[in-house]
Amino acid sequence: MPARVLFAGTPDFAVPSLEALVAAGYPPQAVFTQPDRRAGRGRRVTAPPVKRAAERHGLAVHQPGRLGAEQVEAVRELAPDLMVVVAYGQILPRALLEAPRRGCVNVHASLLPRWRGAAPIQRALLAGDERTGITLMRMDEGLDTGPMLAQAATPIAPGETAGGLHDRLARLGAELLAERLPAILAGELPEQPQEEAGASYAAKITADEAWLEPADRPAAALERQVRALTPVPGARLRLAGVEVRVRAAEVAAGQGGDEPGRVAAAGAAGIEVATAAERLRITRLQPAGGREQPAADYLNGRPLQPGDPAC
Repeated sequence: MPARVLFAGTPDFAVPSLEALVAAGYPPQAVFTQPDRRAGRGRRVTAPPVKRAAERHGLAVHQPGRLGAEQVEAVRELAPDLMVVVAYGQILPRALLEAPRRGCVNVHASLLPRWRGAAPIQRALLAGDERTGITLMRMDEGLDTGPMLAQAATPIAPGETAGGLHDRLARLGAELLAERLPAILAGELPEQPQEEAGASYAAKITADEAWLEPADRPAAALERQVRALTPVPGARLRLAGVEVRVRAAEVAAGQGGDEPGRVAAAGAAGIEVATAAERLRITRLQPAGGREQPAADYLNGRPLQPGDPAC
């Protein structure tokens, strides 16, 4: 008898795992995802990426506003062997965690116990981690605290943004899930408890964290911040009072006499901002309400002079 698998996920990150289940011969009996919501500048009602992927495969889709008793009973009636959860966006109640015969398995974008929580990709970049990866974890009632079933590590490339790392980890998670799923369904994978000593929490990125603070922070930390916040929400800075989103930047050698929080140089190579240590060279940016462009193009319309504020 074919394995009975359910899937719960919502954003783009979850789509490769859903596609992997279908390709491996485990099309979910039902797919749970968040309700359609308004998005974009036009505030049009938009279906989640997982819903669109599920409908392409003709899978049954459920979009409850919350997971209550009705949804738990619906899952029990399906008598699943396993539920796969990838960035679903809701807390699963204990009754639902226990409903599948083999429980619920989460595809998490970090090497647990490091970076439990909502923003593991961004936090790994902000912290300057040299590597990250995927963990398959059996879910419990804690926040990413369940026993681990498998991990796959990958180095973080120099200059890699959150967007690029997101896409790589989504593919890596799908590959690991497809590879280990038969053993999970058979109950053959040993479970490894997480070591609390190495645990860290990946809180959501706040609006305040989008602002660069060159007067107080070194260029290396600001460069990581730019990468961690690209493409969304975008690292922000005011150049001579004009708000921009910094889309690409690099560390440049500073010079004696630079005043942190000021423009140090501006030209064809970019806009160099003096920081608490060295300079941050901005190479691509996006003015508020405008298009992304090379820093040199921005300067054609808005020249900057050494000493202009950058804060």
